[in-house]
Amino acid sequence: MIFIRKKNHKGDGGEIMLDLSLDEFFRKYHISEESKDIVNWNELNKIHTHFLSIRESLIAQADFIANTLRANKTIHTVRSRVKDPEHLIAKIIRKMPQRKEQKGKDFCFTVDNYQDEITDLIGVRAIHIFKEDWEEIHNYINRIWNTTEIIANVRAGDDTSRFEELGIPVDPRETGYRSVHYLIESSPTRKKIVAEIQVRTIFEEGYGEIDHILRYPHGDVPQVLTLNLLLLNRIVGSSDEMASYINLLKEDLRQIESDHQTAINKKNDEIESLKNKINKMEMKEQDRNSLLSSVNTIKENNTIYKTYQNQIITSQKLINSNTFLKRAFLDSDFKQGQKGDDD
Repeated sequence: MIFIRKKNHKGDGGEIMLDLSLDEFFRKYHISEESKDIVNWNELNKIHTHFLSIRESLIAQADFIANTLRANKTIHTVRSRVKDPEHLIAKIIRKMPQRKEQKGKDFCFTVDNYQDEITDLIGVRAIHIFKEDWEEIHNYINRIWNTTEIIANVRAGDDTSRFEELGIPVDPRETGYRSVHYLIESSPTRKKIVAEIQVRTIFEEGYGEIDHILRYPHGDVPQVLTLNLLLLNRIVGSSDEMASYINLLKEDLRQIESDHQTAINKKNDEIESLKNKINKMEMKEQDRNSLLSSVNTIKENNTIYKTYQNQIITSQKLINSNTFLKRAFLDSDFKQGQKGDDD
């Protein structure tokens, strides 16, 4: 019998101890029957009890890591959690065959080693808006903490060149899951803590949550759901591309506006200088007023024309430079919904 601590639902805020039989626990978490022969339930109960005793401390450390990430203005949202006690026990059971294969048939999870073996007791998620923001967050994490492992989870076919340039291992996922995972070391006390930080876009977060709800806890997903999840994943990838394009367009238009205003200010200064020279010239007042009026007309027409001309040219240039947008706006196959790799 394994004992699992649950929140009391009577509304008094207390906790009660509930017990689950092995069959109930295995059925709840879709664990294979073969695992019953290789787990030590007495040791798992000890781990469960110990984890409950340190969980509040882990929550405080998760909050500290999350608040440190919030100091980075590139990050849109930060979420943190400490692993649920039941989920911890279920994960240990699933990891057992792998660990025995790696470390020998006598290996067993114990109170002394489970914190080293399970590296996501603390999990923190950093969510950003635009794909191109990832690298700044990556550099920030490496400046603040000692990172012991980084893995870029990608969809097969994604552009991984930047990860490869930075020496980051890539893990193609059949499910289309995208997220960069970091294992960091934090030492707020004498004991070193390992935590997992996941960095992903807001669209990847949405997809990841939907995928998690449908797949967890490790049940079989019907093929019709799998196919629709893959379709959603393609839409998510396209949405990230579109968001990046909008951001690029915004920045480019802002720069054009700034450069254009600088040019107009310079032009206006030259026109004012010319008007001063006209005012000093000896001529009839009527001729002077007519000449000044013509100069003002040139000044106004020039401003309006240049602004619209630059915006049109820039928008076309950005569309032509973006593969996804060229398909969206120009490719008839894309409009007709034919199959193809769209992100």
